Amino acid sequence: MKPHAGPLTPVSDETPASPGPTVIVVHPRERRAKCTVEPLRGRSDFAFFTFPQPVTTDLTNYVQLVIGGPLLSSEDCGSGLLLLDATWRLAGRMGPFFSHVPVRSLPPVRTAYPRKSSVYEDPAAGLATIEALYLALRILGRSVDGLLDHYHWKDQFLDLNHSEFGKFLN
Repeated sequence: MKPHAGPLTPVSDETPASPGPTVIVVHPRERRAKCTVEPLRGRSDFAFFTFPQPVTTDLTNYVQLVIGGPLLSSEDCGSGLLLLDATWRLAGRMGPFFSHVPVRSLPPVRTAYPRKSSVYEDPAAGLATIEALYLALRILGRSVDGLLDHYHWKDQFLDLNHSEFGKFLN
């Protein structure tokens, strides 16, 4: 048995095979023009679904990213990822529909996405969907090639968090 690697330590230098596409469920009120994961549509390693339509991917061996769950770690490298893409308030409403999928959270990093809501407060640990996806894939030792290519705040995000996970950043 391998010793437990910390949450930001990959299991090996090899990229583990993904058990399936990363599933992203988008709330219909999410504006596609502002959606940070929109440029990933059409890639074979991602499956997009619009809530509340059924997810046709088998989520049996998946974990979903949320705030407040156990930390995602290299022990999860055999699991697929489920992300809910919506405002924090709407994502909270979507969560119960996926309560059968085990939850994981990410270690604390800072978002570069300029969030502002005059109605609802965003969680302090909240990341843009693309930022959370990037960090999760790095933790799992998977490829992030091209993932942030269309993210306007890519450089700021990487610079803000270099000291926390610099060895995982390109």
